[in-house]
Amino acid sequence: MPATSAPARRTVHALVPAGSYAPHRREAVPDVAGRPFADLSMVPRLAVARTVEAMRRAEAPAPEETRKVIGAAGRLFATATLDGESPADYCHAVARTTGLPLATPRAALRLFETGAAAIADGADGQRPTAVAARYPWTGRAAGAPGAVWTRRGDVLAVLAPGNHPGPHLEWLTALALGYRVAVRPSRRDPFTPARLVHALRAAGLDPAHCVLLPGGHEVGDALVAAADRSVVFGGDDVVRRYRGDAPVFVQGPGRSKILVTEGTDWTRHLDVIEESVTSGGGLGCVNATALLVEGDPRPVAQALAARLARLPALPPEAPDAVLPVAPLTRAHALREHLARRATDTEALLGADGLVADLGDGSAALRPALHLVADPQDPVLGAEMPFPCVWVAPWNRRDGLGPLRHSLALMTLTDDTELVSRALADPTIRNVFLGTRPTSTYVPGLPHDGHLAEFLMTATTVVP
Repeated sequence: MPATSAPARRTVHALVPAGSYAPHRREAVPDVAGRPFADLSMVPRLAVARTVEAMRRAEAPAPEETRKVIGAAGRLFATATLDGESPADYCHAVARTTGLPLATPRAALRLFETGAAAIADGADGQRPTAVAARYPWTGRAAGAPGAVWTRRGDVLAVLAPGNHPGPHLEWLTALALGYRVAVRPSRRDPFTPARLVHALRAAGLDPAHCVLLPGGHEVGDALVAAADRSVVFGGDDVVRRYRGDAPVFVQGPGRSKILVTEGTDWTRHLDVIEESVTSGGGLGCVNATALLVEGDPRPVAQALAARLARLPALPPEAPDAVLPVAPLTRAHALREHLARRATDTEALLGADGLVADLGDGSAALRPALHLVADPQDPVLGAEMPFPCVWVAPWNRRDGLGPLRHSLALMTLTDDTELVSRALADPTIRNVFLGTRPTSTYVPGLPHDGHLAEFLMTATTVVP
């Protein structure tokens, strides 16, 4: 009997104004065991400028129509089969290639279903109340001077992350404000942006208004150079690279934190503390990575470590998975990296128990928890791609110093003055009062400020 060939791997194609584009060069998207899972079409650098120019020539539709399209696209993202991919196929692909627990892409379906409409409807609410909408121009009175809300450009580039599907909701704001958006997906998760672009086009968006341009660093560089504004996701190296580049908004490490002050019954808050550390596999910029405790931090650390130690090590596509999964060789490298960072700390969890071999070339990454003597120790800013929390003492003399530069800060305290000071600090971008985890995302509310602050400006009109 003749041998049957193995089924062809799925290919994630580039999506350009003319439709789907299949360049000759492809790269494999590996799964967590290191095996090829899908192919990703890689556009050449020279195609970037041509694509962006075609996007500039596209006429902007009425904002009301675009917002309806975005809301419909969110519902399609959650429920439809798009480019042959069902919602279940999408969730499996994201879990298997990123190592995120299956619950994370499943939650993303629900988030996009309602969140896309909330993003679109809330875009105009980011406009200052004293400024009129650009289309149409209406003065406060006939012939009266005023101001209009104006785009700083026409094309937004997005160098997308691969650690969580959620950030892709944010760039829908740009579409709602009249921008055309070009996305370079992460090779780790090209499935989320590809599905979103397909959903937008199926909902009626002009293909020239949103494109997907897979490629390497050279494509990312060309896209940032060709676009008017760019949103770039990455670590400290990306922050250093683009620091001071005005047209580039960098979404870097979150360094999110939890503060427990004296007198707080922290035992009542262990659930929300644990979820802040572990939600989405602990890979998000809003996952708490530092826990500061007024007084002795050891009892809180021990109680949290006991909870984290019970989390099961499962493949990412398992329904009950909660921990991230990585190729076994990468998991061992991460363990060594953590050991080098944690030299002067006390490990209550992690160390040699960090890597849980799943037997197929992949490993679940168990949580790590370390006691740190000094709240000013730079190690509190170290983020790992798995649940990892540094626990340190805090006292009133430390003030806000150890809490600053936090994307999210949870305050478990009755000290309203301290909370007010945290709210007034511009380096603390989100403040949670202890009832919800730091990983909570509310579409339409600012994440790292409103994206419109970066995309739009006010222009004076004097008749």
